[in-house]
Amino acid sequence: MSARKSSKTKYWLLAAAAIVLDQITKTAVLQHFQFAERLNIIPGFFDLTLVFNTGAAFSFLASAGGWQKYFFLALAAVISFYLARAIVKDDFGPWGKWGAAMVIGGAFGNVIDRLMHGHVVDFLLFYWQNWFYPAFNVADSFICVGAVLLVIDGFKHKKETPENAKQAV
Repeated sequence: MSARKSSKTKYWLLAAAAIVLDQITKTAVLQHFQFAERLNIIPGFFDLTLVFNTGAAFSFLASAGGWQKYFFLALAAVISFYLARAIVKDDFGPWGKWGAAMVIGGAFGNVIDRLMHGHVVDFLLFYWQNWFYPAFNVADSFICVGAVLLVIDGFKHKKETPENAKQAV
């Protein structure tokens, strides 16, 4: 195996680990909770619950009538393909590669849900008094952290372009 291929293995392993961890946690919640059941873990702050989301983040398009399932499946595929290609082509610095792998793993974790259940399984619920953050899952966490890493990488890693090279001279 070439050094170039083996150097990318860690990113694919991270994406796979995100998928596995996400699916293990969702399976456990599905086996032990009824829909909308809540288990208080940290009083006044954090519960485990079981809710379903047919939409995207914050239930965006959740009541759109069903077409959104295919839209989000296609969107996950396109974004994951773009990010995987960027990892392979070294379009990102290290932070971006880690972030891209996290987004890919999280996206596929939620894709599996959409294909198996027709919706995404969410179960982490944070709140404070009357304020509730929408329930989410491990895949969503990987996507969010990965997106932050991609933004950081965008500031730290500027790919050399002909225009940048002219400016540096």
